[in-house]
Amino acid sequence: MYDEALGLSRLRPVLPSPLQPAEDERFARHGVTLLLKRDDLIHPDLPGNKWRKLAPNLRAAAGRTVLTFGGAYSNHLRATAAAGRLLGFPTVGVVRGDELAHRPLNPSLAQCAADGMRLHFVDRATYRAKTSPAVLEGLLSLFGECAVIPEGGSNALAAQGCTELGRELRGPAGTVAVACGTGGTLAGLAAGLGPRQRALGVPVLRGGFLGAAVRDLQQEAFGAPAGQWALDDRFHFGGYARTTPELHAFADDFEDRHGLPVERLYVAKLLYGLTVLAGEGAFAPGHTVTAVVTGRPRTPGDGQPPSDSR
Repeated sequence: MYDEALGLSRLRPVLPSPLQPAEDERFARHGVTLLLKRDDLIHPDLPGNKWRKLAPNLRAAAGRTVLTFGGAYSNHLRATAAAGRLLGFPTVGVVRGDELAHRPLNPSLAQCAADGMRLHFVDRATYRAKTSPAVLEGLLSLFGECAVIPEGGSNALAAQGCTELGRELRGPAGTVAVACGTGGTLAGLAAGLGPRQRALGVPVLRGGFLGAAVRDLQQEAFGAPAGQWALDDRFHFGGYARTTPELHAFADDFEDRHGLPVERLYVAKLLYGLTVLAGEGAFAPGHTVTAVVTGRPRTPGDGQPPSDSR
């Protein structure tokens, strides 16, 4: 198998990831069972949906240079750089914000550079046009033959890779919830779940664009809509990379209750949203809700990057 030649199997991912009960009276008082799908334990450098989305894309890249996109605090850039270091292929990260080229690297970008990623900073207008043929042709003229992976790693291959997450959760949960940035995990998760289950996405960005993105990904990946899914966009706390004292207090309390390191930009918003929904009676008594823990805190900067980072 190509996994052996590429080295993916050598990384020994923990699959299926553990499924753990979380005794929490905020759910129990409503007759709801909370489970935690610990995708953050799949691999220390490629946790959670990063593994599930990157692995099929890396197989397709077949050892070529991987060029991808992200903001100054992008978990996707960091995971791609780590994969390049571990598996021995070159990586290029196209970073939003040309002003960053003249500043000291933040901890996330410094880790990308330490892992061998070549960082290329572009202005924000160029970044917004990153999928246009002109911009892509310009990048490929600079860096040569590359396998291009979109921002967040979300494409048809990624959605197909995330169906395995749904398959691993067939049976134990009525609702499986995941925090969403670009929609690839939700698109694949919903497709992999059983017919009586539904996926719930909690967007961490403002804008209301994610529903269309998920539908487009499912069409590209599966040729049609797949599975039952919905979005609740009330819990973004102002947008990507934005947090509030209330969210930090909630995350600190959840860590104390359950001994789970809570990543603030995605996972905390998901868990907060589910707690609110349970209190609102959104889940019937006897219902089981599984929260997908897609990552964990990695650096001191993970919790509070500047508000415009992505």
